[in-house]
Amino acid sequence: MDLQSLTLLVEILDAGNLSAAARRLNMSRANVSYHLNQLERSVGAQLVRRTTRRAEATEIGLRLYQHGLAIQGELLAAKESVTTLGQGLQGRVRLSVPSGYGQLVMSGWLIEFKHQYPGIVLDVLFENRIEDLLRDEVDIAIRVMAEPPQNLVARELGPVRYVACASRGYAEAHALPTQLDQLQGAPVVTSAVIGRQLRVSAYQGEERREVILEPTLISENFLFLRQAVLAGLGIGLVPDYVVQDDLRRGEVVTTLDDWRLSIFGTQMFMLYMPNRQHTRVARTFIDFILERARGTADTMGQSVP
Repeated sequence: MDLQSLTLLVEILDAGNLSAAARRLNMSRANVSYHLNQLERSVGAQLVRRTTRRAEATEIGLRLYQHGLAIQGELLAAKESVTTLGQGLQGRVRLSVPSGYGQLVMSGWLIEFKHQYPGIVLDVLFENRIEDLLRDEVDIAIRVMAEPPQNLVARELGPVRYVACASRGYAEAHALPTQLDQLQGAPVVTSAVIGRQLRVSAYQGEERREVILEPTLISENFLFLRQAVLAGLGIGLVPDYVVQDDLRRGEVVTTLDDWRLSIFGTQMFMLYMPNRQHTRVARTFIDFILERARGTADTMGQSVP
């Protein structure tokens, strides 16, 4: 067994199938399959279970994969130490952040990071959907969800609290809902899957309820949703950070405050592949964002692990 064989195994399992691994390695699928068979023969055990769509590690394959990741990380760190000797940190981080959270919360953090580490290139995507970090060549993704994928490293950035809110002018002209079911008859402004009903989860103590809504205005752009709420178009169901400054100024008011609302999830996570945190650049960025998230949570009386 050699380093090249371990690297091949890591690439196959990271890519999810032999064809994708072949593209990443610039090899033919037959060649990848041949070298994998040779590795399994030398080990004397099956390392990867192949189906037509997926390649999954066996127990021994997973152990070798983890060793391969560790070795790759050490090699990357060694290469980085040599290339950056006597210089500031240099490298690249490709980051995907939700449009609203990225612009309203993280933009200041990212600018501060660039001031501290001018040699690190930040490639920032403002988007709300990402299916596959490998396919989209994203190093780190920030996402709201209930449970993170098991194949990714997930670091908690803090809870996400949705609020039902409206402009002060709208509240003065219309009766705001005081019962959860009253949302069904109100013009709702929120983010949802276009063309589908919106299922909102609501929690009050031990009680959990769901209400199905048909919003009047839907967008994945939370800055636009904030404008719509301020313009008096209806009841906004948005994360509290979207309207926190407007609430402070009294331009927006909330209702149904006894309920904890959730649409996409109640937690913000930082997600990355297990082999994407080994370089000093990646570790520095991850630690920086976690520290800023903890600082924000502390000011709000919350905690970030």
